[in-house]
Amino acid sequence: MADYFNFDQLLRNRIKRRNLIIGAGAFTGFTLASQFPHDRVMARGRFSDYLFKLGVASGDPDATSVVIWTRLAPEPLNGGGMPLADVPVRWRVATDPKMRRVVARGTTVATPELGHSVRVVVSDLDPNNWYWYQFTVGREESPIGRTRTAPSSQSNLNQFKFAFVSCQNYQQGYYTAYKYLAEDDLNLVIHTGDYIYEGGISNNAIRPHNGREIFTLEDYRNRYALYKSDPNLQAAHGAFPWIVTWDDHEVENNYANNISEVDTEPDQDREIFLQRRAIAYQAYYEHMPLRPFSRPIGPDMQLFRRLSFGNLATFHVLDTRQYRTDQPCGDGTKERCDEVLNPEATILGERQEKWLYDGLNASQTKWNVLAQQVPIAQRDFLPGEGQRFSMDKWDAYLASRTRLMNFLADRQPSNPVSLAGDVHSNWAMDLKANFDDPDSATIGSEFVCTSISSGGNGTDIPPSVAAYLPDNPHIKFYNGQRGYVRCSLTPTTWTTDYLVMSNVTTPFGTISKRATYVVEDGIPGVKPG
Repeated sequence: MADYFNFDQLLRNRIKRRNLIIGAGAFTGFTLASQFPHDRVMARGRFSDYLFKLGVASGDPDATSVVIWTRLAPEPLNGGGMPLADVPVRWRVATDPKMRRVVARGTTVATPELGHSVRVVVSDLDPNNWYWYQFTVGREESPIGRTRTAPSSQSNLNQFKFAFVSCQNYQQGYYTAYKYLAEDDLNLVIHTGDYIYEGGISNNAIRPHNGREIFTLEDYRNRYALYKSDPNLQAAHGAFPWIVTWDDHEVENNYANNISEVDTEPDQDREIFLQRRAIAYQAYYEHMPLRPFSRPIGPDMQLFRRLSFGNLATFHVLDTRQYRTDQPCGDGTKERCDEVLNPEATILGERQEKWLYDGLNASQTKWNVLAQQVPIAQRDFLPGEGQRFSMDKWDAYLASRTRLMNFLADRQPSNPVSLAGDVHSNWAMDLKANFDDPDSATIGSEFVCTSISSGGNGTDIPPSVAAYLPDNPHIKFYNGQRGYVRCSLTPTTWTTDYLVMSNVTTPFGTISKRATYVVEDGIPGVKPG
């Protein structure tokens, strides 16, 4: 757990001391660069060190465009180390890795307002094609990244491969899994959340955080810079386009909408927490290859979105943090209380839920993927009589889950598959009309990925888990090691490979395939491959 001592006073003091100099920009759009003459900095034409220490990334591809990203940060752990001025950044995109056949180029501006991060939506590209990209400032060049556009919506796609990942606590292990992922044969990577962790330095850290728990925009920027300094993470970003969504630790552990985990004085705490959320959302946007429509306005940020890949797959990317009501029974793992049946308790929020159903209803692709944060399927952790559930998951939002299960049963969108992370372990599960009745209809499938590093090495199946699995017959697979999950889609079969690390507490871990599970077209539910 993070250190939450005297949270209210600590955050008030830090905000007062910094005067929310940059964080205020999240609410007002105030541009610090306007205070400084640009000519003074650009005439000097030099910076304290190499500008591209945080690498490059790309994301959110469609058939004719993709986002490319970088951030100028010669001193990444010291606020970035950039002058308070706009900096022109040239970019180019080519069809070869040596950048000789350039098909697009231009100049954009890195501003202090967004931490000198850069995103370019490169348009007029060919569908389903690999491209390479690079940024330049003066004579300094970034690493060369590789990205890929999506197939056109009319294309009959025979195969599509992607990996999905989550939970990369820097302190608890090395990102060696990303080294192997970067070398894999993929079209895409999906990150389901917990890209950073907000806590301070832990006593048993494998590689410590850079300071205490984060609250200000500079704090969050420095934490992202620490994580993005990892060469294996940079390699994975540089190899494939990513689709990202957040979970809780990008802001604060187990927060719900405007409610902090330490919501002791609701009116006062929520006003302060929304300031923290605005700062955290801005830092997330600055460091992710998201399209400009996701730029936050104060504490609000549009993250749920939909991406399609030919006639094969549609990814409905969800946000189960920003719009959820408070955990109906409080936090922790416990028996359900009556409030789980409250129809007003929601994990998606009314607007996002309607958007999801409308998209599923209209989808024409073979596979409909819910890329989201926390497991949907029921997981009863109490062996034998009685039940016990995690109150932060869909298990505590029964009205939301019942509506989703009823929609899938009634409208029958083609091959619904949920992807989730958060729980630092691998799972393959059936989505049931009634999880307490093994004979009820199976109406979908769910794959949950383990963490990249969170939780340390982990174990395969500890006795405590083995004891309750018989009470959950819809759970077909569990594994508690680290790694990533690879999915291969064809018109007839979805194949999921669970790739696990021998260890993450040293940088020398090796990877192996632990299990394979499949879903067949038109037959919901998972089975061994």
